[in-house]
Amino acid sequence: MPVWSGSCHCGAVRFRVEAEIDELTRCDCSLCRRRGALMAKVPEAALTIEAGQDRLRLYQWNTRVARHWFCGDCGIYTFHRKRAAPDSYGVNVGCLEDFDPGAYPFRLADGLTMSVRSGEARAEWPGPRED
Repeated sequence: MPVWSGSCHCGAVRFRVEAEIDELTRCDCSLCRRRGALMAKVPEAALTIEAGQDRLRLYQWNTRVARHWFCGDCGIYTFHRKRAAPDSYGVNVGCLEDFDPGAYPFRLADGLTMSVRSGEARAEWPGPRED
């Protein structure tokens, strides 16, 4: 099983990912579109925070189901608990040492239609709905 070391820009937050990475995604929801990160989906048990848990800051919006963490010092998004797969994390592969994103298949993830503020929200996405 591959092991990847990761950190934010300033190094205050350090983590390890022990997982096979099959593909990378870029989500098109309003948050991910703005942050522009390529993400790898990994199981919950594959992510270990090694240092800086006290430096992590949480950002939530919309249904408040997904939990997006970033370094409170340098502001870099490191990983998030996924709304559509709450037993998994989306890891910002830009934070992983010696990771070559060009070596992995890439797809656009459909986060735009996850919005609960729209009548077009897909029924399979968990969370409260607003009409």
